[in-house]
Order: sequence, then C-alpha cells, then structure tokens
Amino acid sequence: MRAPLVSRLLLFGIAASALVPAPAAASSPALVGLERALSKLVAERPGEYGIAALDLSDGSTVAINGDTPFPMASTVKLAIAAAYLAEVDQGRRSFGDVIYGRPATKVLELMIVRSDNIAADQLLATLGGPVVIQQWLSSHDITGIRVDRTIAQLLRDRGHLADSKDVATPNAMVALLSKLDNGTVLTAQSRIFLFQLMSRCVTGTRRIRALLPIGTLVEDKTGTLDGITNDVGFITMPDGRRVAVVVFARGGRDRQPVIAEVSRAIYDRFADSARNALSLFMSMR
Repeated sequence: MRAPLVSRLLLFGIAASALVPAPAAASSPALVGLERALSKLVAERPGEYGIAALDLSDGSTVAINGDTPFPMASTVKLAIAAAYLAEVDQGRRSFGDVIYGRPATKVLELMIVRSDNIAADQLLATLGGPVVIQQWLSSHDITGIRVDRTIAQLLRDRGHLADSKDVATPNAMVALLSKLDNGTVLTAQSRIFLFQLMSRCVTGTRRIRALLPIGTLVEDKTGTLDGITNDVGFITMPDGRRVAVVVFARGGRDRQPVIAEVSRAIYDRFADSARNALSLFMSMR
C-alpha cells in the first residue's frame, strides 16, 4: 500500500520533498562531512575559494570562507537583472520598454545568457547606475555585497585579485539567490523569466554544470576576470529540491575544473541526504 499512497499524494501536487522528513541541519554529520570534504578539496588546489550552498527547502547550509569578500565579476549581473525586474513588478517599467534601441527582454537575455557587458551597462544606465543597485540590495536587507562601478569601469581598473570594490561574500550571494527564489523580492512572473534565462547560460558549461548527471537542471550566472572565476545559481536535485550554490575562485590555475568538482560534491551529498531521508521515512511506515 505504500507506493499507491505516495502516488496519490503526488497526483494532488504534493512535492516529493514534502513526503520526506527535513534533511539534517547544517551541523549534521553528513553536512559537516561535506564541509570537511570541500575544505580538503580546495586546500589541495592553488588559489583561494569561497563556497556556500543552501538547501532552499529547509535552510541547511554549508560554507567555506563564507564571510570572505571575493570579486563578483559578472555575477553582479544577477543583482542588476533583479533590480530591473523589481521595477517591472512595481509597474515603473515593462518588458516592452526599449533600451538603447533593443527590447528590455533582449537586453536582459544578452546580459544573463551570454554575459554581455555592454547590455549590462546599458541596463545599469537605465536604472541610474551602480548606486541604485546598492540601494535595492540594502532595501531588501542583503548585506555583504558591494556594487561600485559599471562593468566598463571594472574592466578598466583591473587589479581584480585585490579588489575591495564590487565584491560579495559567498554567504551574501547565497542570500541573494534565496530571496530571488522565495518570492520576497520578485513576482512569480519575473522569477520564472529570470530563471529561464539562467537555465540557458552559455558561459558556464565547464563550471557548476560540468560534472553533474545529464539532465540535471542548473540555473546559473558566471563571472570571469583576470585571475577570477565564479559561478552562482541553483541546482535542482532528483527529488525536486533546489540548492543554491555559490563558488568564487581567485588566483591559482585550473579554477573551472575545481568549481565543477565542488559542485558535484555538493550535489552528491545533498542527493544522498534526500535518499537516506526517504529510506528512513519508508522504513518507519
């Protein structure tokens, strides 16, 4: 009788994750083990890494250098997109607006899918510059992220490894991802639009997505500068749960393969936690 019960619940739209006891908290042996594994993985590679992962269904988290600021590079474009979409939600702008001769939807697509810097700066100029993005973040109590310059200014200034401007901590970036997902800063329409763009990201094939099982849904935004390689976004687990993932890397070499390894380790541990919880639940029935 167990399988029919689960099937009936699923038919009524109850997510599979709702049938499973909440995965263990961040202090559980499984997630402590993941933090240790991630720490060991990045310690064996040159460079410095900042990592955060958040299970959006229950708040379980892991972090390595979670409160250390790292240059955001183009991952800042998520905040730019969110600030624009929030104004669409408020009726101050629309998807039909024309920005520098192109529809707003096209400018957003170029910025997120292809990480187009000109599109990003055009959107920034339309909004009122970096200060407006910083104000939007502050208005939603997102601290630990600094937005100081346009993309053109950022590229001109160089010196990225030691930057104190245009930085974010992994914990702050994962908090932004969480708010984008949970409906507190964007409407469902804007979230769906943004996440669909992120799912089509063409600049991150060798980062978060690279080692995940074929067919895994990933919605991400990359960031790249001299000596900087980043990827942030969402991984959908086999049971439908979503995990927000942030990996910042600076210095060293071969950063993309390390991001891929980190992401696979996060995927495997969260997937194992879900499977173990489901097995426990079924054994108690």
